[in-house]
Amino acid sequence: MKNFENYPEIAKKIRKNIIEAGWACGVRGGHFGGSLSIVDILTVLYKTVLKYDVKNPLKTDRDRFILSKGHCAQALYAALYEFGFISKEQLLSFNADNGDFPSHCVMNPQYGIELSSGSLGIGLSFAIGQALALNQHVKHYVLVGNGELNEGSVWEAIMFAGHKNIDSICVIVDDNGMQLDGFSNAILPVSNWKEKFSAFLWDVVEIDGHNFNEIEKALTTKHTGHPLAVIAHTVKGKGISFMENNPQWHHHSLNQEQYNQALTELGDALC
Repeated sequence: MKNFENYPEIAKKIRKNIIEAGWACGVRGGHFGGSLSIVDILTVLYKTVLKYDVKNPLKTDRDRFILSKGHCAQALYAALYEFGFISKEQLLSFNADNGDFPSHCVMNPQYGIELSSGSLGIGLSFAIGQALALNQHVKHYVLVGNGELNEGSVWEAIMFAGHKNIDSICVIVDDNGMQLDGFSNAILPVSNWKEKFSAFLWDVVEIDGHNFNEIEKALTTKHTGHPLAVIAHTVKGKGISFMENNPQWHHHSLNQEQYNQALTELGDALC
């Protein structure tokens, strides 16, 4: 896999971008935990999997990445900066008054943002509508959170996509075991994602969501005739020790000491 050696370096840079954006917005803070858990997935998507042209982002035949868990826009902006869609100035305008890059995504395909997704549970339905309108000529990669799968609208879309054999759809479940109010097992325990998707006629791959080799292999799995679900087991807050598996960092702001520590832990990526 020719790009594998670049993944760790890119992922560290994206994590640094997340920290810098969150620091720049001050007490407004950001959704650090869920943003950090999806970095390695975004790294592989944008480096290897997605078909796009950063110089012509509105090309009709581009693949679409849909961040359904839109509260983790901080990670998307960090990746879009790293891959040339937005500038550093735009990244650091995260959560600014009247800015283009708020805490929840606002649709702007010119910047690589395909959906306004502050409300959970809409990303897959949106992707299905686009896939049907475009006759499935492009791929749609939809990233949802495990907490988001508590939404009934998601399962309606899962049933529909399986029944209609929409094989241009790939759903990636960020299964970090946590959500807004804490650990998912204490809120609404749901397991066996693989069996549930399979029951609705999806092909399913289950992976370590921080293993680049497994991520790339899963996202490039052939799935003719069925949509694909990738169940990615991740760590909320991955890469920053005091944020990992810490419910406080679902949404929080950084103080100076925490900011310094986070950058120190990402030291290999500092420029």
